Amino acid sequence: MERIAVISDIHGNIPALESVLQDISSKGIKTIYCLGDLPGKGPNSAEVVDLIRKKCEVIVQGNWDDFIGNPTEVEMIRWHQEQLGKERIYFLKNLPFSFDFWISGKLIRLFHASAESVYKRVRAHSPLEERLAMFVHTEMTGTAERNPDVVMYGDIHHAFIQQLSKYTLCNVGSVGNPLDITQASYAIIEGERNSKVPSSFSMTLVRVPYDIDYALQLAKEAQMPEYDAYEKELRTARYRGLPDLIQE
Repeated sequence: MERIAVISDIHGNIPALESVLQDISSKGIKTIYCLGDLPGKGPNSAEVVDLIRKKCEVIVQGNWDDFIGNPTEVEMIRWHQEQLGKERIYFLKNLPFSFDFWISGKLIRLFHASAESVYKRVRAHSPLEERLAMFVHTEMTGTAERNPDVVMYGDIHHAFIQQLSKYTLCNVGSVGNPLDITQASYAIIEGERNSKVPSSFSMTLVRVPYDIDYALQLAKEAQMPEYDAYEKELRTARYRGLPDLIQE
């Protein structure tokens, strides 16, 4: 049996990433897959990209990875572009859209947001048709011998596992910008990797506390744009675009 950690949405938060990597290591897990959104909103996008490249066997592209290099007049995006530099931006822009693999007789598909696009958002309460569409082949995912049994994704920063008839949908949550509770999130899957023979399989969600004060100190010292909005998200796990009394 092998265990694989699946992480997503680090968003430049190096203290959160280091805490999660330490937790993964403490469990003896050596294989890590990443579902994208490495840079911004936090101040350490360059360090996050470098560490993810070193630690992760598989990395798929998120929406931030895709648009971070685009020409823009937005001060916050330009600031993150300067932190990253051209080589890292090129690396992020050319990440693959999805990744399929077998484990214990189940076909697992990894992508960032949906089977259609890194920008199409699918939530736990989205219409059932939209959630089931996560399991079909698209031009972006390419074809496989059959639809995946399990889809694991990120993007929405809310961790959950749902059983949809014969399909399992798992959002692994966010390492660096969780918007459900104020702890970093990741998933662990366990089974016989590269095996098409049905056997024991498990999937769990893990929450990891990290030093939020230190993460915010780094952002303040770096004079990062939109600091106040970033602080609100890290301290409250509420998206900056929501009124204070409304939680998704």
